[in-house]
Amino acid sequence: MQYRTLGRTGIKVSPYALGALMFATSVGNPDPGDSARIIHKALDAGINLIDTADAYGDSEEVVGKALKGRRDNVVLATKVSRPMGDDPNQQGTSRRWIVTAVENSLRRLRTDHIDLYQVHRPDPATDVEETLSAFSDLIRSGKVRAIGTSSMPASDIVEAQWVAERRGLARFHTEQPPYSLLNRGAEREVLPVVQRHGMGTLVWGPLGQGLLTGRVRKGRRNELRRAGFFKHLNDERRLDTVERFIALAEEAGLPLTHLAMAFAITHPGVTSAIAGPRTMSHLDDLLAGIDVALTDDLLDRIDAIVPPGTDVGTLDQAYVPPALQQPSLRRRPTGERTAA
Repeated sequence: MQYRTLGRTGIKVSPYALGALMFATSVGNPDPGDSARIIHKALDAGINLIDTADAYGDSEEVVGKALKGRRDNVVLATKVSRPMGDDPNQQGTSRRWIVTAVENSLRRLRTDHIDLYQVHRPDPATDVEETLSAFSDLIRSGKVRAIGTSSMPASDIVEAQWVAERRGLARFHTEQPPYSLLNRGAEREVLPVVQRHGMGTLVWGPLGQGLLTGRVRKGRRNELRRAGFFKHLNDERRLDTVERFIALAEEAGLPLTHLAMAFAITHPGVTSAIAGPRTMSHLDDLLAGIDVALTDDLLDRIDAIVPPGTDVGTLDQAYVPPALQQPSLRRRPTGERTAA
C-alpha cells in the first residue's frame, strides 16, 4: 500500500479509506463481530484510515471495540453536527454541542483522542468563528489532532480559511466532498480550492453509493437496501450512465468497482477515497483493485461519458444551502418584484 500525506498535516493515509457507516448494526452489517473481522483485514492489507460519525447509529461503538489493541496504527476520523436526538441543541456546530459531542464520541470509540474531527454538514446557523474556536481548544487539549469539513461549498471553505488566519485559530485541514464517476461537481471549485489551501481531501460515495458496484442494472430489480428511500438510486439518467460505464469497464477488462475506485483517487486533489464495505466479500473486491491505474485514454473516455465538473443527477445526501431550500431567500416581497 502506498501512502499519501493528508494535506499539510504530515499524517500519512492510505489512498483507500474504510468508511464505517455499514458497520452500524441497524443499517449495515448486523454482526459486530463480522464488522470487526472486516476492519482487521483492512488494516492487515495496509488501509490505515477509518472514517465514521456520531450519527451512524452504533458505528462508533463497533469501530471502537474492533480497534482494541490496534488503535495506535489507525488514523481515526469521525464527524459531528448531524442531529443526535430531539433536542434542538443536540446538533450543529455550536461550542455548546461540540464540547459535549466530542466527549460522547471519545467514549464510544474507546480512545483518548480523535485524529480527524469533521463537521458532518455545514451549519449556517452558527458563526464559523464559533466552530473554529471550539475546535482549536480541542486541538490544544490533545483530544483532537486535526479538523475538517464535509460537503462544504467552496466559498465557505475560503471564508473559514480567512477567519482562521484573522483570528489566529486552527484552520480546517481537510474537506470531504462527494466524488465519483457520476458526481464530478467537486472538480469545478471544491477540489481546486482545497488544493490552493493545502488541504487534504477524503471523498465519499466513490461507488455511487451502490450504483457503481455492478449490482444495479437498468431494467432489473434493484436489490440495494437503500433503493427504497434514496431517489438517486432509481434515477433513469444515472442508470443509463451506469450502463455506459459497465460497457467501458468490460472493454477495459476491469470490474466496475475497480474502475470507479481507481478513478476517484486519480485526481491530484484527492487524498483518499472512502469505501464502505458491508461484507467481507465487498472488502475483498475492494482490495483486489488496489493496484489498478487508469490510462490517459481510459480517462479521456470517462470524460466523454461524464464531462469534468458535472454531475449526473443529485445525491439525496448532498448538502443543499439555505438559499436553495428557503424560497424567501431568493424571492423579493411581492410589492418589489416589478421594475416600475
